[in-house]
Amino acid sequence: MSVHLKEGKPPVSPDFLHLNDLACETIGGKVLFATDDFFAPAEYLLKEQRPVSQADLFTDYGKWRDGWETRRKRISGHDWCIIQLGVPGMVYGFEADTSHFAGNCAPRISIQAAYLKQEEIPLLPPRGSRIGTAASDEELRAVKEMKSNEWVFLVPMSEIKSGNYFSVTSKQKWTHIRLNIYPDGGIARLKVYGTISRDWSLSGQNDLGDLVAMVNGGICVGYSDAQLGHPHNILGVGRAKSMKDGWETRRSLERPPVLKADDKGNLLIPGREWAVFRLGHPGIVTHIEIDTSHFKGNFPDTCTLEACILSVQEENDCIAQKWSLKQGTKWNVLLPVTKLKPHKRHFFDATAIQTMNLCTHVRLTIAPDGGMSRLRLWGFPRIPSHVRK
Repeated sequence: MSVHLKEGKPPVSPDFLHLNDLACETIGGKVLFATDDFFAPAEYLLKEQRPVSQADLFTDYGKWRDGWETRRKRISGHDWCIIQLGVPGMVYGFEADTSHFAGNCAPRISIQAAYLKQEEIPLLPPRGSRIGTAASDEELRAVKEMKSNEWVFLVPMSEIKSGNYFSVTSKQKWTHIRLNIYPDGGIARLKVYGTISRDWSLSGQNDLGDLVAMVNGGICVGYSDAQLGHPHNILGVGRAKSMKDGWETRRSLERPPVLKADDKGNLLIPGREWAVFRLGHPGIVTHIEIDTSHFKGNFPDTCTLEACILSVQEENDCIAQKWSLKQGTKWNVLLPVTKLKPHKRHFFDATAIQTMNLCTHVRLTIAPDGGMSRLRLWGFPRIPSHVRK
């Protein structure tokens, strides 16, 4: 079941937009099959960056599009593609972005989903370079084994316009998505917003793990600024490939004409930027990594990490209040004000961590502005006393 917000982008954005994009190419999302990729391949649907337009750029097959665009259909049927999520998870909503597809966007879509075990996925031919092509008979025979036409509908056939959000009520876990477009046309991006479901019951209390990693269920639940990259990027898979794979804020407008530093070398500049993350599992943080790789001329001067315990209702209240300092949330310092260096992985062990208490959320504060590529919080999973059975 789904609820489609039909009238373009609403005045208040859906509350699922802060969740992770489970289909994004940066966390392993990939296209397994598409009926047609004539003007632009389906892989473009999964790009992290927003779509762009290059008005004068043409390929051998037509105008270049930053999205998936099929040929004008001259046979029966409709076009569709199958996407394997980067990690299995629970889907709360979709965004179908048709930016720059005026006159060529698909007029209607539907979205289906399935949870497939590895042995249920047939061996499909490699996608390779797909522009100018349609699915071969071999590919059609192979993908038929997936029986994707029988998958559960999360979004029924719905009209789309310039901006489209679809809320999902199903609470199941999914591994694959089938995007149907009717009958043909293009879509720039498909965002699959959800939470990653790691089975923490397989981890013992003495198993060290990254409690905030995206693949372990960590998500960003609030931030002050994100000019060139969203804070959830720093929870991503593996090392960052470039600055666009990290979080970066705009320059502080409060910086003085001439900068000064204190006796510890920290800049005396007003203003801070921050991001709050919910851990994939409550736990005790014992090791921290802050990675400024690729941020050579735009790294923060200093950073601070704080932690707290919040219930679901308390988190919802904080999100509604945009994490206002007036809420009185009790934050405890994990890592005190720490000087950072450009393009460097900074590691901190238990000797540098001030609080070794259980926490559910952390707040990363950078001063005065800038960016970083990764945050890792290694620790041991624990269950808060108020939820123990």
